[in-house]
Amino acid sequence: MAHHEDTTLAGHRPLDRLDMGAKLDKALYEDRLKAIQLKFQEIQQAYLHTGDSAVVVFEGWDAAGKGGAIRRMSAVMDPRGFKVWPIAAPTPQDLQHHYLSRFWARLPATGEICVFDRSWYGRVLVERVEGFAKPAEWGRAYGEINEFERLLTDAGTRIVKIFLFIDADEQMKRFEDRMNDPLKRWKLSYEDFRNRDKWSEYEDAANEMLERTSSHCAPWLVVPANDKRHARIEALGTIADRLSAGVDLSPKPADPKLVEQYERMVKDEKKKRKT
Repeated sequence: MAHHEDTTLAGHRPLDRLDMGAKLDKALYEDRLKAIQLKFQEIQQAYLHTGDSAVVVFEGWDAAGKGGAIRRMSAVMDPRGFKVWPIAAPTPQDLQHHYLSRFWARLPATGEICVFDRSWYGRVLVERVEGFAKPAEWGRAYGEINEFERLLTDAGTRIVKIFLFIDADEQMKRFEDRMNDPLKRWKLSYEDFRNRDKWSEYEDAANEMLERTSSHCAPWLVVPANDKRHARIEALGTIADRLSAGVDLSPKPADPKLVEQYERMVKDEKKKRKT
């Protein structure tokens, strides 16, 4: 795997320690992506038998590549056991409950994998910076989130948390690409520009979040994402490694009853063709 920053090992301000020049050759990217996508298919089949479940969290800068990475994962997964939850601002109904309640309702069932495109970390990021949560509310959220994740991992749910970071110049290029492409323009919002105006505040909030919520059971992987290929392989490769750790990915033998029924069907078909 290429260089990355795991905040379980990092010190103060993990975003400052990233190698923003990290890149990956296109041919190597395609080879690695193909292998990782095959591994995702094996993981999903294994989970159906083992009953394992997993949560994958994507956080990061606007236009950092969260959606692109998620699409490469979801493209090979069966939707019957795989869900992607795009998380927007809480609705008025959500605001009537504890902020974690809407995430409890979206957690994976036995054998399922759920991906959160943004997550409960909004409480200590956008809600903190924009003043949607009071200092006392976002201040206690670090402990609440750590406990929430510990409850999940204690119950056997695997958690992988990815944070994608790009610098200001790269973000501006991507904003320009989206603005000039009618098929990508929908991705831009007023909030993207508002957030950019508060870059340093968001950087401070993200650094504190990464330091205070990276645990042994649910560590953060912080990925320099100026190069999309590097970021996707780094993120998806880590997700595949952590979801498969300790899991037997070898295909299960076919059910003898299923084999018997199939062979009987084949014989019947041959008889029909002869008549």
